[in-house]
Amino acid sequence: MSNDKVRILVVEDEPAIAELVSYTLREAGWLPVIVSNSQDAWDEIQARMPQLILLDWMLPDQSGLRLLSRLRADRQFAALPVIMLTAKSMEEDKIAGLNNGADDYVTKPFSPRELTARINALLRRKLPEHGQATLTAGPVSLDPVSFEVSLHGARIEIGHAEFKLLKFFLAHQDRVFSRDQLLDKVWGDHVAIEERTVDVHVLRLRKALKEADNLIKTVRSVGYMLSEK
Repeated sequence: MSNDKVRILVVEDEPAIAELVSYTLREAGWLPVIVSNSQDAWDEIQARMPQLILLDWMLPDQSGLRLLSRLRADRQFAALPVIMLTAKSMEEDKIAGLNNGADDYVTKPFSPRELTARINALLRRKLPEHGQATLTAGPVSLDPVSFEVSLHGARIEIGHAEFKLLKFFLAHQDRVFSRDQLLDKVWGDHVAIEERTVDVHVLRLRKALKEADNLIKTVRSVGYMLSEK
């Protein structure tokens, strides 16, 4: 199983819905983790933070809204993308969810296609490097689904680490990142990689991009950025 898969925590106590959601997420290429109450959800989030949470409004131990408020009050989890799953079609409930910090809501019953589209839209907005849309800059394009990188429409060979680095740069164009930030954002702080290893991967990435190597800029005494300017 690829470690690059987007982990989505599904907090849902109705087994049939949890199974449908889980199947939908796996089909879309994501990695679902299912829990049935807010306490298990909190434990799971602390053990291994997901990239996105699908949170049911009604849970057996406390409301999803309470868990959402707890997340938004915690600096570590305040920015986690959250979509509320609600059987309620009442307008004020949706407003309450959004006011408490939900990024979006999906009303049950929902179609798998709608759920996938909402998740994709939110990932593109919040975590563009985890979206599934093709990313481009100049003559370079990257397809996150097929893991292919093209230069002027022709596929080029690129290493796994360089692919991840390029994907992150393309998702955050014209923004400068320090080596430390790149280590954290691209490889995660659980990986034992030294800062100077980032320089090696940048060098390899430039080599792979051939004549488009000038897209990757070195910002003196700060770090690196990708820019067409």
